[in-house]
Amino acid sequence: MGDRAGASPLTPAGRLLDVYGRLHAAYGPQRWWPGETPFEVIAGAILTQAAAWTNVEKAIANLKAADALSPEGLARLDERELARMVYPAGYFNAKAGKLKALVEMLRAGFGGDLGRMLAAPAEELRPLLLATHGIGPETADAILLYAAGRPVFVIDAYTRRLFSRLAVAPERDTYAAWQALFARNLEPDTALFNEYHALIVRHGKERCRRLPICDGCPLLAVCPTGQARAAA
Repeated sequence: MGDRAGASPLTPAGRLLDVYGRLHAAYGPQRWWPGETPFEVIAGAILTQAAAWTNVEKAIANLKAADALSPEGLARLDERELARMVYPAGYFNAKAGKLKALVEMLRAGFGGDLGRMLAAPAEELRPLLLATHGIGPETADAILLYAAGRPVFVIDAYTRRLFSRLAVAPERDTYAAWQALFARNLEPDTALFNEYHALIVRHGKERCRRLPICDGCPLLAVCPTGQARAAA
């Protein structure tokens, strides 16, 4: 895409779609979230809290090797044994407790039926997830988007950092305000939200870091922060 010199200013929706187009052109489809089953995606969303994905993969491999990567498999493990298996993902005792809490919520709320849980309306499932030990808004929304296939935009640190630098930010720096920014300006499209979030994460890891790499950035033409750094 060009730098739109002399063009009319884009609407907020237009800016969000423009950023998406530039990221997609730069990185291509991300095919995220990696996982062979919905439950693997859910477990990964919990294990990836404050952890590098390469370490999460090791924990998931341990669970698979023990035939425990399922609600039934986790239920039969005691918490100490589960903590040992998820050790590579860090905070292993806490994460074992979180996985156990999820399995208990699934049992209590849906009779242990994962398909029934994932088919529940988002407005019913999200509060149940948020009421579960260890699941905050970002993890709940990752489960809704990537495991349940609901058009819910996931907000994370990469999103806040990138769009603050792009000067596309809500007035209040809250999770709900950030999510409303995307929900208000984009059509509810699960495939779009999936790909967009994955591209933001890719860009945040490769370029829009705490100390950004602005030279050659695919968003430089539309980034006031990057342009100011280049001019300094």
